[in-house]
Amino acid sequence: MNIMMNRKLILLALVTLALTPLGRAQAQIAGEWQGTLNAGGAQLRLVLHVTAAKDGSLSSTLDSVDQGAIGIPVTSVTLKDSKLSLIVDAVHGTYEGTVNNDATEIDGTWTQGQSLELNFKRAVAQPPVKLAAPSEVDGTWLGTLDAGTAKLHLFFKIVNTQNGLTATLQSSDQSPAWIPATAVTRAGSSLTIAIKGIGAVFEGKISPDRSSISGTFTQMGKAFPLRIERVKD
Repeated sequence: MNIMMNRKLILLALVTLALTPLGRAQAQIAGEWQGTLNAGGAQLRLVLHVTAAKDGSLSSTLDSVDQGAIGIPVTSVTLKDSKLSLIVDAVHGTYEGTVNNDATEIDGTWTQGQSLELNFKRAVAQPPVKLAAPSEVDGTWLGTLDAGTAKLHLFFKIVNTQNGLTATLQSSDQSPAWIPATAVTRAGSSLTIAIKGIGAVFEGKISPDRSSISGTFTQMGKAFPLRIERVKD
């Protein structure tokens, strides 16, 4: 009886030792990762969330920050040795990458119709944004972009923070998502809002009464006139 019990204990110990390196590797890759995908002139910021279960299995979701797509489910996550593989059926994409020795970087390729380089680094926690006194252009603005084949309603939300002006864009006829601007600058009556994620820039002049901003919306080398007006409600 004792011999049989000892054999079971030895077998259990061997199994545990065999699984330990795998469990450690899965735990090391758990967390948040940030990367930027250069796609046809647009820069898309991606955030990969990886979770390791107690049994060593991995699950994940993906955020495309500049497209406002949050929590895209990753269908399959596998890590073998240092090779990470992701299958994202929701967008018909796959990722193959290599995790470095200290699990701080993943270098690889994103494939979605075509193959593009995509490297991830461990996400660094960002301090919370602190608001400042509202500026003269704070608020929501609405304009209609005549793109020839379609007229698109564009909303801009501008907020002043202690680090300067910030903005988000929504093309309500295309998606309810709000896309964050990468830079907002103001010099007198001139306002520039850059959104690298979609390869777009809005450059305009603020009217004397601060009720409208007239200028040009440029995306992928194509420029369109755009006038946005303050939305009161």
